[in-house]
Amino acid sequence: MSTTVAREIAFTKPSEFARTRSDEIRINEIFFSLQGESSRVGLPTVFVRLTGCPLRCGYCDTAYAFHEGKTRTIDDVLAEVATHGAQYVCVTGGEPLAQKSCMTLLTRLCDSGYSVSLETSGALDVSVVDPRVSRIVDIKTPGSGEVEKNQWANLAQLRQSDELKFVLTSEDDYQWAKRVILDRRLDAVCPVLLSPAFAELEYSQLAEWVLGDKLKVRMQVQLHKVIWGERRGV
Repeated sequence: MSTTVAREIAFTKPSEFARTRSDEIRINEIFFSLQGESSRVGLPTVFVRLTGCPLRCGYCDTAYAFHEGKTRTIDDVLAEVATHGAQYVCVTGGEPLAQKSCMTLLTRLCDSGYSVSLETSGALDVSVVDPRVSRIVDIKTPGSGEVEKNQWANLAQLRQSDELKFVLTSEDDYQWAKRVILDRRLDAVCPVLLSPAFAELEYSQLAEWVLGDKLKVRMQVQLHKVIWGERRGV
């Protein structure tokens, strides 16, 4: 069996978290930190990181979430979130939408009065998400190694309260993203974020490209990494 075939089988076979009950969810970690990305950057936020992801982006910084985690009840998760006394909650991964019970978690968080955002790869259907949630949807660039996984139908589901994000590894990625933004008029869909892959693309270089092309986007850096470097729980 080729390495590629073995890789695809490993990523698509049923896993433990897919067999949890509707009131349970597989959690990798829950922590309180500053939001490092999106238009919510700098806001004190509780992060709920779910286990599992069907993608393997080359720049992924949370590979530990592919398999590590513990099955917990959603009531238990809500109780821990409440201990931090925060207004903002971000559900992230991995790929949170890989777990069906993620939709229940998102709705329960909204019902509890939190301002909720969801970080998702863009490879799965976002139409099923509670409309009160701000969906931060990636568009995978060629440099991610997963460009073929983009679910373009998601664009028709987005609102101004959502955001699109491109993580860029090179000038080729930037030029590809620029074409997508302009051809699809994404700035008219919702806010668009361009983010340099950490330690792969210089901040100043991306800034010069954005300014030179006068793109209607927001450049962002990962604030938590600027403050604390690459480590877990921030």
